[in-house]
Amino acid sequence: MLGGNPDIAGLWRSMKIYLAGVAPWRNEQIYDAAIKKSGPYILESFYYTDVDTERLLPHFGDFLLDSGAFTFMTNSTARLDWDEYVKKYAAFINRNKIEKYFELDIDSVVGYPQVLKYRAKLEDLTGRPCIPVWHKSRGMNEFYKMCDEYGYAAIGGIVSKEIKPEHYGALPKLITEAHRRGCKLHGLGFTSLAWLPRCHFDSVDSTAWTTGNRFGYVYKFNGKTMAKVDCPPGKRLGDPRKVALINFTEWVKFQKWAEINL
Repeated sequence: MLGGNPDIAGLWRSMKIYLAGVAPWRNEQIYDAAIKKSGPYILESFYYTDVDTERLLPHFGDFLLDSGAFTFMTNSTARLDWDEYVKKYAAFINRNKIEKYFELDIDSVVGYPQVLKYRAKLEDLTGRPCIPVWHKSRGMNEFYKMCDEYGYAAIGGIVSKEIKPEHYGALPKLITEAHRRGCKLHGLGFTSLAWLPRCHFDSVDSTAWTTGNRFGYVYKFNGKTMAKVDCPPGKRLGDPRKVALINFTEWVKFQKWAEINL
């Protein structure tokens, strides 16, 4: 259906690292200048999209839209009409001309057959393919089928520990198989700095850049990876907004390096 035709000999020898999560104080426009200057790669959940998302979209170097369905389920006790949710999700995609968006991988809630129906409905409403998200529960045959039918797909369940760190050793084989079948692969929530050089995903996303403000440290790109700089004993970080901007800027440096070197 939508399979790609990559240069199999060279594969895709680059990795895009998307900054995910809710940017602290974004409504105060503290990142605007940095975003317009650097064109960062951003992944955002539909659950958190707002006027600032739409205002900044033209300045992102690349953008991935997550369905936000899982976030909604974990942050709300309201019963959700998934058919209406799909319509609203598609409307946002159409209004903002979003090229890359993930399906609603809510297998555990509605079952995989229904997920496939929502996938088809989204693609019909938007006129463009989604990024399907494979989970272990779907089985390997569905992984192979996904890679044959789509040019860009994802592996999910990393954040939820469906795929645990001790399973990361199997990821390179999955990535290689996806490439062999002409499919680029995204690692959803794959934030392990130690494993990034060994798992040649075409793209991953990380919320790690937002953690410095919460846990009291600053990130620094050291030329090859991200290093944490802890606050000296007995000291506290200064203006948290400045810290957030520093962490954002340093992770953007890592993005640019990783695209060439990972």
